[in-house]
Parts: sequence; C-alpha cells; structure tokens
Amino acid sequence: MKLKGATLPAAVTSTGIPFWPKRSGKVRDVYDTGKHLLIVASDRISAYDSVLANGIPCKGRVLTSLSLFWFDFLKDVAPNHLVTSDVTAADGRLKEYAAILAGRSMLVKKARVLPVECIVRGYLSGSGWRSYKKTGAVCGIKLPDKLVESDKLPEPLFTPTTKAEEGHDEDISFAETVNRIGREAAETIRDRSIEVYTKASEYARTRGIIIADTKFEFGLIDGEITLIDEVLTPDSSRFWPADDYEPGRGQKAFDKQYVRDYLDKSGWDHQPPAPALPEEVVVRTLERYIEAYEQLSGETFEI
Repeated sequence: MKLKGATLPAAVTSTGIPFWPKRSGKVRDVYDTGKHLLIVASDRISAYDSVLANGIPCKGRVLTSLSLFWFDFLKDVAPNHLVTSDVTAADGRLKEYAAILAGRSMLVKKARVLPVECIVRGYLSGSGWRSYKKTGAVCGIKLPDKLVESDKLPEPLFTPTTKAEEGHDEDISFAETVNRIGREAAETIRDRSIEVYTKASEYARTRGIIIADTKFEFGLIDGEITLIDEVLTPDSSRFWPADDYEPGRGQKAFDKQYVRDYLDKSGWDHQPPAPALPEEVVVRTLERYIEAYEQLSGETFEI
C-alpha cells in the first residue's frame, strides 16, 4: 500500500476511559474492568526503550488486527486470552468511545503474567548476530562456525529474557528461567514458543514473509499457561520479504527497523526525551506495517 498524498487520521497517542483504573505501557493502555482487562493499542511507537514524540496513525489498529488473525490461526497449538474484539457490544458504556476504540481494542481474560519474555530466533540477526560475531554463540548457545548475518539457524532457538519494568530486558539462561518460574512452566513456555513460531513461520513463508525472530508472553489463567498480549506483529517480530532475502547482509524489514535506521542517522543519543519522526518516516513506517498485515492475512486494511 502506498500512502504518499493520502490524508491520514490523527494518531491516537492516549486514551481516557473513565470507568476503570488504567495502566499504560509503551504502546498499550490497559483498563481493569473487574472481571476482564480492556487492552487498547495506541498509535504510540517506541524505539531504544523510549516512546517517540509522535505516533504512527492507524498503527494500533494494524497491531490489533494482526494479533486477532494470529490468535485465531494458532488457537489449536496455543490457547489465548481473547474474549472479544467487539468491546462496545460487551459493555454499552463504551459506545461513547467507539471512535477511539474501534479496531484497536480487545477484551481479554485476566492472567498471572509469567515474568519471562519468550524470544524465539529462527535467523541470525540483530543482537544475536552481534553476539555470534564476538563469541560464536547466541545467549550462551553455541552455534556452528562460519555462519553469516541473516543465516537461517539449524533450528529455532529459545532465548528468554527478563521482563524489565524500565530499561532493557536482560538475557537469561534456561536454567535461570527454571529458577524463576519452575521447571514444568519453563519447559512448557519453551516448547510452546517454538511450536507457535514454527507453525507461524511456515505459514508466513507461503505468504512471502520470513519471520526472523519474535517474542511471546504467557500467563496463567485458571492454572493453564496461556498466550497473552500481542502476537507476531511488526512491533514484536522481525519480518523480512522473502523475495529479497539474501544471507550475508542485513535485510529489508516490515517492522520498525525503518524507524531505528532513521534514529541512528539523526544523531539522537538514545536517551530520553525521544525526538519526533518526520512525516516521511511516519508514512513509510505505516506502509510497511499495513503491507505486513495484508500480506499475512490476505485482507485489505482500510485507513
């Protein structure tokens, strides 16, 4: 989708539903309705652990639409927390806020979140590539010699991290994951993460997209380990166009790498406050997000 010259709606960078307590992350506003949580994906965008000064219009709708697609596609391998995306029907008081909530909201079951970010890497890129060049390993996992940037790994790697409230997540070993949540839960999230990644990446390849790596979150709902939050979006994953893939170099991306590249060239020192993005970067980023959604889902995204 080419958006140059198109009139975009204003970015939704904050929400204000007065009925329930709210907590805000870098992108999502989460309301505690009592029985459930209302998750609203804003148009905020973050990079290098900072929320940028302006948002990407429609971004939250793209993220929500893609998560809903994946929740349905993956439901046979991973139960998820979704109750409904028709939130105004679930609570009539929300009809007053329909313009803000439409397409970017999910009502979900409450979960006890497991304090581990589940990273799965299928290709050698980003911090994994930097680590491999120095040590021949990724997160302590030894890899074959003579791999090059963007190489497909012999098998997907589970490389968990902490869930930092502020600052950077830190790599942890599988043994440390066991220490934090117990062996049974650690083995379940490891195996389920790899199973979900494998099913999704095999499907994505048929749609012309390589999922190089991604992250998942899990929580306990009625004692069952359940997939929560967002799933396989451009915010949480590294998507590459398959027809341009070539090991030995960095790849074009459907994710927010375009934003990171701009920031790297801008002279920003990666310390708050984060700068605003110029209109061209906003438009190009939204184009990439929409292209990923349309290519994966087969549906047209309406601005």
